Amino acid sequence: MGDPAPAGDATAARPRRIATEPPPPHATHKDPLAEAIRVIDLADRAGLEVRLMGGLAFHVMCPDWTARIDRDGRDIDLATRARDRRAFTELLVSLGYLADKHYNALFGHKQLYFVDPEWARPVDVLIDQLEMCHRFEFGNRLAICDPTLPPAELLLSKLQVVKINRKDILDALALLSETPLAGDDVGGAALSLSRITDLTSNDWGWWRTVTGNLEKLQAFITTDLRPDDLDFGRETRFDPSAQIGELREAIDASSKSTRWKLRARVGDKVAWYQEPEEVGHGR
Repeated sequence: MGDPAPAGDATAARPRRIATEPPPPHATHKDPLAEAIRVIDLADRAGLEVRLMGGLAFHVMCPDWTARIDRDGRDIDLATRARDRRAFTELLVSLGYLADKHYNALFGHKQLYFVDPEWARPVDVLIDQLEMCHRFEFGNRLAICDPTLPPAELLLSKLQVVKINRKDILDALALLSETPLAGDDVGGAALSLSRITDLTSNDWGWWRTVTGNLEKLQAFITTDLRPDDLDFGRETRFDPSAQIGELREAIDASSKSTRWKLRARVGDKVAWYQEPEEVGHGR
């Protein structure tokens, strides 16, 4: 694996647009990533801020990661702002996507659900925030990076999962292997330490889950990482273990708020996270 780079080294290029051929008229791409990029481009032209998140976003950030080449059957996860919700809904419907009207009426203030009938492919659209085990807002950060959410948000989307699984761990490790840590976002080219530590220094629950998951990532590297898990066809740009250590040092060194300190006294005796709810869909 490559040598770790110091914080602030943002030599990584910003996520690049993936050139795609247009699908046939009135049809969508079979490749979910190509289709997601097409939709984001169309939203861009309409003046809407829409960004990719979820597993496909990690593929964009780590295009040489061979473990993530197979994309068939994947859902599309997108993020947008509340002010763009109505116009983006109209855009998706105009492209042939079917809205889950009942779900969207109930939860459309924070999440929308569509299906591409061509491939029976779900499309989730988060509005302004991600809310699972923990919550973070991204509505004012969509312009930082293109076509994905900023790297810090992508990493946080994995590190907020209390019952983190192998796929989440590998996504996080791949991102840490290919993206430098820096004080800020560096125009979407780096994992912003200030963004991450802002959450972990003000919310003890965030701190508890993130630091616990960083320990799980380190343990996974030591005991469970297979040779092909982080295969990029070359040396990784950064040593993920060193990056984890540097991130943990930044989290520990950050001054904690009074709210954080008060909650820390309670510790694990009270649940510090939410259990994500599964909601069914039916148009």
